[in-house]
Amino acid sequence: MQLSAEISLYPLANQQYEDEIWDFVSRVKADKQVSITTNGMSSLVVGEYEAVMQCINREMRVSFDKLGMSIFVCKFVPSDRSGSYEQPTQ
Repeated sequence: MQLSAEISLYPLANQQYEDEIWDFVSRVKADKQVSITTNGMSSLVVGEYEAVMQCINREMRVSFDKLGMSIFVCKFVPSDRSGSYEQPTQ
């Protein structure tokens, strides 16, 4: 089953929040089993269900260990929604 996960990261205690968000995005991009598209508000991770969930689980843990207090907001849809996702802003 294909899964789309829309994710927003809010590193609460870090003044360099954009660097931390792009660090998370680049780590997800390194996983060749999933694809990621970004826009100004969130990122969309798409792939097979297990691959998406494993990638998100792994990279959220890295971010929590690195950043401490931070928030992830996620939405999951059981399909490939990448065709309807807004294109990158950076």
